[in-house]
Amino acid sequence: MPQALSRSYPVSKQKARKKAVYTPPQKTQQVKVSPRWLAPTMVGTWIIGILWIAVYYIAPDAPFIGDLQNWNLLIGFVFIIFGVVLSTRWR
Repeated sequence: MPQALSRSYPVSKQKARKKAVYTPPQKTQQVKVSPRWLAPTMVGTWIIGILWIAVYYIAPDAPFIGDLQNWNLLIGFVFIIFGVVLSTRWR
């Protein structure tokens, strides 16, 4: 067997860390509070959106609602989606 294949190489042992693992300083946790108007506005827009669509289906010939025809669905869904967007800001 050739000498190069039988040669053993020293295996280096892992060195222990000299320093502790870095831990960032603790940030003071401030509780974020929602504005007082957020929850009522959020629920209000949901209710307005649902009522708008319901009134369109119940009384499609009502004044002002009958003039908008299928745009009433878009208006109702815009109110509902706006309420959902507001709900993402609620803490």
